[in-house]
Amino acid sequence: MGTKNLFVLLLVFSIVFASCTTTNKVAYFQNSQDTTYKQTVKTVEAPLESNHFLKISVSSKSEKASAIFNPFPPVVDDKTANGKGDADKYVGYLIDNNGNIEMPILGKIKARGRTKTELKEFITNEILAQKLLIDPIVDIRLLNFEVTILGEVASPAVISVPSEKISLVKALGMAGDITIYGKKDNVLLIREENGVRKTRHINLNSSDFLNSEYYYLQPNDVVYVEPNKTKVSISGRSQQVLPLVLTSLSILVFVIDRVIQ
Repeated sequence: MGTKNLFVLLLVFSIVFASCTTTNKVAYFQNSQDTTYKQTVKTVEAPLESNHFLKISVSSKSEKASAIFNPFPPVVDDKTANGKGDADKYVGYLIDNNGNIEMPILGKIKARGRTKTELKEFITNEILAQKLLIDPIVDIRLLNFEVTILGEVASPAVISVPSEKISLVKALGMAGDITIYGKKDNVLLIREENGVRKTRHINLNSSDFLNSEYYYLQPNDVVYVEPNKTKVSISGRSQQVLPLVLTSLSILVFVIDRVIQ
């Protein structure tokens, strides 16, 4: 066997040995069967929180009468009518630290802790109770629905969600998916609800995740993919170990070549 072929064989063997892994740590949703999972409302419509930006539009048969409830200019191509661009990206009602918004005529309204549906019903009922409009139609959208994906993914990012609905799987896909060095069985989810920050560890290897209450993300969720031992070892030792390994392989090949000759 020539020196070149022997060196290549040793190098390939070393790489394969160092990178061996089992599929039970790589594949998503293992042992999943064909079935149907019922979607729960809780996973989709989360309670509103302070610092959420709401776009609230009110319409009725009388456009003139409804106009007072719509004081903000329309958004066109992510820019407001005044042309300030990103500085005015969110044009609407900011839920303050006390959990309130303030609307024309209706005054201060408690928004934090309510879902969008509950807030919509409350505003509609207030308008009807005060006989301000006939058959009002209230529409509410969350303008700053964002989730953050960090750690061992191809492209860590803060993802905006205009549709106000995104699954953890889709968010990971938008971040380029978990790398081969990421722990799919121990993904950390950080979520804040009613002023309380909580963490949950999620096993994406398990098919049980498909029916989990954490399948869908909520506004401001943070997802962190932890690196596995291989990545930690490579990051911490590669600069010191790799030159030594290559040098040792070179010496070994040289010695074997001399013995063969």
